[in-house]
Amino acid sequence: MTTVKLRETIDLTDNERKIFDLLLGFLHESNLKTQLRVAGGWVRDKLLGKDSDDIDIAIDDMTGSEFLETFQDYFSNKVGEVVNIHIIKSNPKKFKHLETGKMRLFNQWIDFVQLRKEEADENSRYPKSAFGTPEEDAYRRDLTINRKLVEFIRDDDDDAMTGIDDLKSGRIITPLPAKTTFLEDPLRVLRAIRFGAKFCFTLDEELKEAASSEEVRVALERKICRERIGNEIDMMITGTGPVSAVTYLSDFKLFGVVFAIPSSSEPSPGTNCGSLCRDYMEAMWNLIQTHGLVNFSSEQRRLALYAALFLPFRRMVYKENKEKLVSVVNYILKNSMKRKFKDAETVISIHRAAERFKSLILPLQLKNPVHLDKLDWGSEILELCESISLNDPKVLATSKIRVLTGFLLRDIKDFWRVALLVSLLLYKDDDGMNLDLDKKIEIYLTIQDNIRELSLDNVWDIKPLMDGEEIIKEVQKEGLVTAKQDRGPIIREWQKKMLTWKLTYTKGSKEEWMSWMRQKLTRTCVTLEHGESL
Repeated sequence: MTTVKLRETIDLTDNERKIFDLLLGFLHESNLKTQLRVAGGWVRDKLLGKDSDDIDIAIDDMTGSEFLETFQDYFSNKVGEVVNIHIIKSNPKKFKHLETGKMRLFNQWIDFVQLRKEEADENSRYPKSAFGTPEEDAYRRDLTINRKLVEFIRDDDDDAMTGIDDLKSGRIITPLPAKTTFLEDPLRVLRAIRFGAKFCFTLDEELKEAASSEEVRVALERKICRERIGNEIDMMITGTGPVSAVTYLSDFKLFGVVFAIPSSSEPSPGTNCGSLCRDYMEAMWNLIQTHGLVNFSSEQRRLALYAALFLPFRRMVYKENKEKLVSVVNYILKNSMKRKFKDAETVISIHRAAERFKSLILPLQLKNPVHLDKLDWGSEILELCESISLNDPKVLATSKIRVLTGFLLRDIKDFWRVALLVSLLLYKDDDGMNLDLDKKIEIYLTIQDNIRELSLDNVWDIKPLMDGEEIIKEVQKEGLVTAKQDRGPIIREWQKKMLTWKLTYTKGSKEEWMSWMRQKLTRTCVTLEHGESL
């Protein structure tokens, strides 16, 4: 059994001390008998020796909104600043049983809620909340490790009621029978998974049995809003144990509930899809965790794990409104998880870039344009390379890789390293076998160094040699554009040629580019005069 060493005392930061002193001062100066307790996650993290910005205050004799409405005036008079409060109403139908008051004090958001117990309501199938004792409140919390309450003035709670033993032994267990706790709020099954994965704690056997039950699975699917589910998954993915979390989701048969896809998806997912998703994400996690390999931002890390997790869905589509074909990955992130549009857009872009990267892995490794003629993308770019370097075979041989890679990196920008790692998850050796971790690392470092050597690591910042108006002026001189003609496609076509030329001749000047452009325009005019097709 795991043994977790806990702090004997809770150490406050200067900011936390300032917040708590202000609240205690308010109680004293207002002659209130109200007792305030810090609850749940903040206490747990402090005992584990971790920083926490999740401060929940439990109040024994008034609601969060009632307390804050009174405290708001005190704060303004005491500190000389106006502070706004936010009230989140209860909504039992969405398993939001308790009204919460929120206030930002000294750059710290704090939630204020009443101590509560739940009573049956004969007029509703949902229980109603009432004021409770600390013991009653502790029993209706999600997990025993999250139910310790610490009074501001003293800590005289009974440890037998607080879950300290479970925290010390690293156990995830519910205060009441697990199924009862999960059916009261099915989101708690995801919280149990998240905390188990985050702290590497052991999930109780009764809890695992309840989490795997059809009743809890159906309740989670039908009764919890998708945004709350997405928030929990996001915290799993950004936590310290994302692979363990996804493993639990798969083991408890919750994967298809959380990452729901349309029944009309084509091709249909395989029976082992959840396990395959998990394997891809584990491979990405191992790469990310490799010391010195990557230095991703938190956002790059998060979306890299999502891109790996949803890799088996990258080619799956469904019909939206019975007509338009839409990516299943887009559906999962926007509909099943209610994530922002940019998340779906970026993950899909990573998948597309990874497929293109996969065909460049060997040429970039060897710095040789081997097999480029077999690409299923970039044929137009290669033709441009050949037309630009027609009389310069040495330039052509070296420019093809640079130009194709440059266009790819400009599309994916600073997520190119993520896309490269994803491509290595898909890449196979000459025998058709997946690469082991060491080989992936070796190839990644080689390609990263070669991309730097090609001066492409910030290629999207290259400024164009001409703007759109300058391009049109040159084309007009040859009479190749009419007043009524849409100039957008013409500009885009020449911008592509200009970038190809610039990537081919890295030290080429604007004057040299314009000379090439004018020669090309002149040849186009001659071709048109002879009635030949372009």
